[in-house]
Amino acid sequence: MIATFVFCFLSFLKLSDVKNLLSGLLTPDISEKITGNVEIREIFSISKVGNIAGCNVLDGKMIKGLHAKLLRDDVVIYDGLLSTLRRFKDDAKEVNAGQECGLSFDNNQDIRPGDKIECYKVDEIKRTI
Repeated sequence: MIATFVFCFLSFLKLSDVKNLLSGLLTPDISEKITGNVEIREIFSISKVGNIAGCNVLDGKMIKGLHAKLLRDDVVIYDGLLSTLRRFKDDAKEVNAGQECGLSFDNNQDIRPGDKIECYKVDEIKRTI
């Protein structure tokens, strides 16, 4: 009786170890949560930095360092990180709805007045078996 219990307990431990190992091999589920939208009003060219988009935050808030999509006629032109976010001449971590800001992307200079930018947060959800 005790031997059967010990065998079942060890089998259960090994089964849970195998589940943990296999769960680690699964790719995580990725979800995007939109944090804010802006509309580009004007483009400013700065020699050392490149093009800066002068924007008005329509809703939500823009957060520096998050992912952002550049939309032109509802088609995604660029998807990358917000590298610069400024409010007047000061660096800002976030800008709320109804305020104006200046922003730029890491590797994209193709921005035009009238484009929209959608800022989003990427969440990775670990999958299990």
